[in-house]
This record gives sequence, structure tokens and C-alpha cells, in this order.
Amino acid sequence: MNGAFTFAFLAMLNPTLLTVTTVMLLLPNPRRLMFGYLLGALFTSVTIGMLLVFAVDNSSTASTTKNSLSPGFKIAFGLLALALAWVLHSGHASRVSERRKARAQTKGEPRWREVLDKGDPRLAFVVGAMLTLPGASYIIGMHRIHTSDASTGAKVASVLLFNVIMLLLLEGPLLSFLFAPDWTQRSIDRAKVWVSANGRRFAVRALVVVGLLQILRGALELV
Repeated sequence: MNGAFTFAFLAMLNPTLLTVTTVMLLLPNPRRLMFGYLLGALFTSVTIGMLLVFAVDNSSTASTTKNSLSPGFKIAFGLLALALAWVLHSGHASRVSERRKARAQTKGEPRWREVLDKGDPRLAFVVGAMLTLPGASYIIGMHRIHTSDASTGAKVASVLLFNVIMLLLLEGPLLSFLFAPDWTQRSIDRAKVWVSANGRRFAVRALVVVGLLQILRGALELV
């Protein structure tokens, strides 16, 4: 599929999905909420994916996002990752986060958080459907499936698999809760302790590696 599934893993790194999943894990009855959210997310993403693959020909959006992966874009992305690593390492991000939390307390919780706090999986379905909008990686992946020589059935299966991969951040904890709830809860508690102690250091190192790799890739393509 011309590397389409590579973009599925990139689309998986969705800050909104990570934030919402983390919130649901901390709420009562997380399994029901995550299942409802997953169904809503799949409803939106699969529908849009099918439209992009079968109903949109030569999409200008796909062309634009495809061109965005130029060497210059990769170098710029790498520099941005390094800048974020520096911000995290300097501690400036912590001060910004504290100011945002203070503003959030003044303004109240986001609307989607208030809805999820009600604990209704039907409302979680609506939140999942509304928050799952396609990004650049998703559009590029669908464009590659669209332009492949695969049969119609294979393209349908590819769209479904792409979305399964994209939502692994949600599906993983959900399956773990279904089959090993006690172990999952203990693991979540340990993970929260680890993140509190090591999260920033790990994020800095990851951003440095990603940034240097992107800069190297972009530089090699310019040669």
C-alpha cells in the first residue's frame, strides 16, 4: 500500500487521543467509557477514510499534505522537536503548564471533559465521534491507499486496519481492562509514579532523537 501503514502509526501519536484516554482511565467505569469513545471514533474515522479512498479523486488536500513531507518540512519538524526538547529540559514547559492549569481552573473544565465525567458510554460515543478528525498523516495514508493497485476489498480492509492501528492508544488499555482488570489498574498506578519521576527526562531524549533523525533525513534528501 505504498507505505500507507507507516502513516497509521504517525496518526496514532495524537495528543488529543492520548489526553482523552488518560482522562477516561482515571474515571469510574473506564471500560464502558472507552468502548463508547472507541465506537464513536471508529464511526467518524472509518467514514471519512472510505470517502477519501472511494469518493474523492485527486484530492487537493491530499496533494497539499503530501507535498508537506518535503525535505525542508522534515528539517523544520526536526528543529521544532529539538526546540521542544530544550523547552522541556529548561523547565519552561512546567511554568507554562502551571499557568494553563490556573487558567483552566478559572474557566472550568473543557466541555468534552464535563461530558465524560457523566460516565455515560453513549455520550462518550458522541465525544469520540466529534474529537476524531483526520490530520495530515491520516489524509496521506488514505491517499496512498486510494492510489494503490489493490482491489476494492483490499482497500476496504486497509482502511479498517489503518484505523485499528491509529486507535491503538485507546484499544490497548481497553483490551487490558477487559482481560486483566486488576493487573491493568496496578500497572496504571505504577506508570503514574514512573511518569512523575521520569516523564520529562524521557520526553526530552525522545524529542532529541526524533529531531536529529528528521533533520538527517531531510538533509540526505536535499543532497
